[in-house]
Amino acid sequence: LFRSWQLCPDRQDITAAAMRACRDAISSNSIPAFRRGSIPGVTSEQMKLQIKLGVPRPLQQSLDIEKVKSVFPYGKILNVEVVDGGLVCSSGVHVEEMGDKNDDCYIVNAAVYVGY
Repeated sequence: LFRSWQLCPDRQDITAAAMRACRDAISSNSIPAFRRGSIPGVTSEQMKLQIKLGVPRPLQQSLDIEKVKSVFPYGKILNVEVVDGGLVCSSGVHVEEMGDKNDDCYIVNAAVYVGY
């Protein structure tokens, strides 16, 4: 199980926040062992992933699951579960030129379960 949370302070994009959370969850952990053959008899193609995302309820419909899946370089994604979670809070910054509607900041929690 790899866990992470990520906020998207520069844009109000829940998909970008979810992608960052997933990228962070796998980047500092041992998933490369699958690619290098460190597990005897198991290849990266045999790796199986289950992803659980905590996303604020009002934003769940705008989450692009296919884009989130694109973060994972190998393995078979068995399931992406989206549950109530994450956070919407004030960032203190509202930049209309970047498309901000207000000063909301989106936070997503990600749990990535890896097996074979």
